[in-house]
Amino acid sequence: MRTALVTGSAGFIGYHTSLRLLTDGWRVIGLDSLSDYYDVTLKEARHARLAAFAGFTPVIDRVERPGCLMDLMATHQPELVIHLAAQAGVRHSIDAPRDYVEANLCGSFELLEAARAHPPSHMMLASTSSVYGANTKMPYAETDRTASPMSFYSATKMATEAMAHSYAHLYGIPTTMFRFFTVYGPWGRPDMALFKFVKAIRAGQPIDLYNHGDMRRDFTYVDDLVDGLVRLVPCVPAEAGRVAGDSLSPVAPWRVVNLGNGQPVPLLRFVEAIESALGVTATRNMMDMQPGDVPATWADCSLVEALIGGLPETPLSQGVAAFTRWYLDEWEPLRQS
Repeated sequence: MRTALVTGSAGFIGYHTSLRLLTDGWRVIGLDSLSDYYDVTLKEARHARLAAFAGFTPVIDRVERPGCLMDLMATHQPELVIHLAAQAGVRHSIDAPRDYVEANLCGSFELLEAARAHPPSHMMLASTSSVYGANTKMPYAETDRTASPMSFYSATKMATEAMAHSYAHLYGIPTTMFRFFTVYGPWGRPDMALFKFVKAIRAGQPIDLYNHGDMRRDFTYVDDLVDGLVRLVPCVPAEAGRVAGDSLSPVAPWRVVNLGNGQPVPLLRFVEAIESALGVTATRNMMDMQPGDVPATWADCSLVEALIGGLPETPLSQGVAAFTRWYLDEWEPLRQS
């Protein structure tokens, strides 16, 4: 049985990734700290669902704790490492930057050191579309410069990409970085727009629309993203696998790949999809742009299309409806129990 180490396995994307790997027959070592950045009940419920699989081994610890990842890699010798553990959130990074240093920088360093000592066949690390920062050229391509971060969160992700590249170059660790674009779906994070909007609408409260609603996001349904991520597992970065327009490094087995829908959606259309799914019209509170935010994101998906034929494309209305069903049928009863 193939073994994968997934960090952040109780997180939103980590949970769905672990579930897909387990379903595909992998043994998954799931590492998560169950931090209280948001409701731990949600993280515990995700892990409980994964625990239904005999191949799942939960480990509650922090990636930044020295020795944690080294011990796990030595014990389990995973052939695949998917590093999703991180302190997330653009706005939280303004208030609590040290959390990002510890989880994102120190945690990634501990992983890289563990991979140097116990090299996996493929190491895959999460980045973010936020690294494109103040770039105005769209759609964002992996080969675009990323030298103008708009938040400390994105700065730590840029640093993680650079750290991983140096280890790939120095120690030959095959590494793929993923830049995620506004992932949404069931079991999502409470600090993200879809969760916040549904919660507010259900409570009869207004929803805050920043930049007076003039925002566009490349919304990516979580199952589509995970499908692409898993299909990229065998696409180990190597010169022999170079494709047209590749971001493959000329000096290291390192590649960065956008995982997005490639279709920027106006925020107000997103809100309308939520209203349709709930059968309720929201009260809209128009706000100024928040510090650290950007008005639009849009992924150039030509590289992932060249590598694996692209991602599935779940329609926005279908993805939002799936989230609202989960919220009403599973999350609200869980919170009330």
